[in-house]
Amino acid sequence: MSKLPDHDPIPGDAFSCDAIEHVIVPRARDIGGFEVRRALPSARKQMVGPFIFFDQMGPAEFLLGTGMDVRPHPHIGLATVTYLFQGEIWHRDSLGSSLPIRPGELNLMSAGSGIVHSERTSAEVRAHQHELYGIQAWAALPKSHEEGAPTFAHHGVDELPRITGEGKRVRLVMGELYGQRSPVEFPHPSFYAEAVLAPGAVLPLDPDYDERAVYIVSGEIDIAGDRFDAGRLLVFRPGDRISILALSNARLMLLGGEPMDGPRHIWWNFVSSSQDRINAAKADWKAKRFGPVPGDTEEFIPLPE
Repeated sequence: MSKLPDHDPIPGDAFSCDAIEHVIVPRARDIGGFEVRRALPSARKQMVGPFIFFDQMGPAEFLLGTGMDVRPHPHIGLATVTYLFQGEIWHRDSLGSSLPIRPGELNLMSAGSGIVHSERTSAEVRAHQHELYGIQAWAALPKSHEEGAPTFAHHGVDELPRITGEGKRVRLVMGELYGQRSPVEFPHPSFYAEAVLAPGAVLPLDPDYDERAVYIVSGEIDIAGDRFDAGRLLVFRPGDRISILALSNARLMLLGGEPMDGPRHIWWNFVSSSQDRINAAKADWKAKRFGPVPGDTEEFIPLPE
């Protein structure tokens, strides 16, 4: 456990003014029987660093016998980054991975040239009323890794660095931030962290990366005199020092990195620097050339028409 820097910027100072490039309001969509709020990609911004999809899942409450059911489906060219605040999801994939993810843990699944996975609520969890609340992001893989072999890694709570300061608790999920480095391996300069702030706490965000954003999961914050409520993705201009003041108890996700090596094509669950590669992935899924998910072979999500 480490401490945050003592040299917090002053709220409202000249360096923080006009630092926000975009304010993105997520749009709602349904996956697996419950609603998610998608902040990326948007009409204003495709990516922040490598992050190309950013979904808030829940908070959702499931009655006895019900749960999340995202059937087997394919990915190429991206890494799924799953992080929970409440609840549990059972992950299975075509590599043979099969395990639950719980709050404070990380699942990083790098699709590379192709992987299939499912995300469901286990029978044990369905046996009682339960909640689900978290974030699933997708990070585009650099061109050098788009066609690499797929991989899956799970990181427990104790593996992810914790950084504390006055009224601030930060868990570093990926990359480097506040002088700390996460053990999570990702092949592009980036950062991803959860920050929990008490009222009156000030969180600095220095311009260590060209692309940075903060997603307000809950609470209210102030940046340079402007107030922002939960459910907003604030994208910052490069080069500005940011000061985030918590006006209430707040939970934030900090994300960003260096610009990706070119734009990406996105279609359904496929991300690639090449449209031809996406077309090939479509044909492969339709022809059932992706590998099966052991233990979850009874159904799948068909290719959208």
